[in-house]
Amino acid sequence: MNQVVLITGSAKGIGKAIAFELAQAGYAIVINYRSSKQEALAVQNQIQDMYSVPCLCIQADVSKEAEVDQMVSLIDEKLGGVDILINNAGIDLSNLFHLKTADEFRKTLDVNVVGAYNCAKRVYPHMLKQEYGRIINISSTNGMNTYYPMSFDYDTSKAALNALTHDLAVQFAPYVHVNAIAPGFIGTESELEGYDEDFLRSECEKILVKRYGKPEEVAHLVKFLISDQADYINNSILRIDGGQMGSI
Repeated sequence: MNQVVLITGSAKGIGKAIAFELAQAGYAIVINYRSSKQEALAVQNQIQDMYSVPCLCIQADVSKEAEVDQMVSLIDEKLGGVDILINNAGIDLSNLFHLKTADEFRKTLDVNVVGAYNCAKRVYPHMLKQEYGRIINISSTNGMNTYYPMSFDYDTSKAALNALTHDLAVQFAPYVHVNAIAPGFIGTESELEGYDEDFLRSECEKILVKRYGKPEEVAHLVKFLISDQADYINNSILRIDGGQMGSI
């Protein structure tokens, strides 16, 4: 029977790449989205056309506990429960410090941190009952020691997500392993849009391999971390940043 993977924020970018990678590996996939309905349905259709695995597409705002409860209840009904949770949903409301509002700060924390907490809390009982589970939080090198003043609320949220990873790993041991992946500059559309060429060139020079990462490379690491080969990895934050200077 296929293990069931819930990937939040999986209509685009890294989440989309993870969905395709794990579908190809034989996992049952649940695509979650908040507002990108057409993109999410396109991912679902492509997975159903390409791979012989169950695939659901569910709208839910992970920052809202009631919507997470409804989403996971539907997964329980349709697929029997969530075996693996990939907390990928996140927002980055970059702006100048003096223009940033407290509401924007709260919204970033609500989605990036509270959303991960809501999902983990809701799927944990099923994982505990079967004495197996995997949770991967998609963090960022911004939460470690690569910082940008334009995105201080995002940086703060990813540092908090790393702390949440450690606390959940302790709380959910020994049956549920909780780890985080901290990507550096990944060449998704949302990652690169809005920056001028000089900034992107200077940031690329800080990366030892002299290129941006690919969403598929993050997906490869996710697949490894949820596999039996990674059974002794728990409570860890793994960077995937090409040797980004400032994140070492």
